[in-house]
Amino acid sequence: MNLAAETALPMSKILDPSILFFVFGLLAGALRSNLEIPPAISRFLSLYLLMALGLKGGFALAQSGLSAEVAQSLGCALLLAAVVPAIGYLLLRRWLNGFDAAAVAATYGSVSAVTFITAVQYTESQGLAPGGHMAAAMALMESPAIVMAVLLANRVRRLQGKAAQATPLRQVLHESLTDGAQLLLLGAMVVGLLTGAAGQQAMAPFSVDLFKGMLAFFLLDMGLLAARSAGALRQVSPWLIAYALLGPLVHAALALVLAAAVGLSAGNGALLMVLAASASYIAVPAVLRQAVPEAQPALYFGLSLGLTFPFNILLGIPLYAGVAQRVLP
Repeated sequence: MNLAAETALPMSKILDPSILFFVFGLLAGALRSNLEIPPAISRFLSLYLLMALGLKGGFALAQSGLSAEVAQSLGCALLLAAVVPAIGYLLLRRWLNGFDAAAVAATYGSVSAVTFITAVQYTESQGLAPGGHMAAAMALMESPAIVMAVLLANRVRRLQGKAAQATPLRQVLHESLTDGAQLLLLGAMVVGLLTGAAGQQAMAPFSVDLFKGMLAFFLLDMGLLAARSAGALRQVSPWLIAYALLGPLVHAALALVLAAAVGLSAGNGALLMVLAASASYIAVPAVLRQAVPEAQPALYFGLSLGLTFPFNILLGIPLYAGVAQRVLP
């Protein structure tokens, strides 16, 4: 084997095409280029990635079955979904009013599907072999933070004598649990679980061969959006910027402690850390606009997409995977 062949694999891991397209999108957005992905295509790409991820998870579950590690992973995910927004709200109340603190805490207590999908691709390339059930963990972590934000916002309204403006919890539960993207992910997992190896072989051209290119295209769009949302952060307190960058590290550390306590594998632990460290910028902001209209969308959307998302994509994912590989079995 010649020197070029020996160095090709390490270089390909460092210069991942998907990540480089994200960086390209950041640069194009910063240069105010008119490069733009039409919203309909962006929506299609996100649905494709969720469907492909759900299928992969279902196929993996069909092969491995339900195990103790599956139950432990899901239990850790639910615990983090409650603990992270609670801690975030108590901390953010030092700098924000109740509505903004609840909204930002919910954003950081929920998860980013794109960050998770990128992490799945990265951990697989590193040979960590995470379990397909982690996609179900992601789905479980989507809604609890939203529910907590609504409860906190309703409490603030009662304290302000505006109980009549409280958002019905039943309405929020319906919207968060029947979100189309989340249903697609779970539905695809069920299809993969039911069809097993035969379904995996039939769907491989769709869920495997196209996946990397579709992810690169979508991350290009995310880079453009992240660069353009950064302008909303110019008036944000330095403490909030610190929270957006340091909070993910603390949340990932909590996930690592849980993963080590229950004995998760390095691959599953790495993805649990990514889920805890990520912040929603699609599903949660969409619900919060209706459920907590008193909060500032530019604040919670700008922090999650403008700071935390790029941080996790460029630095966080390799860091969490590396730490998990060293600490977990």
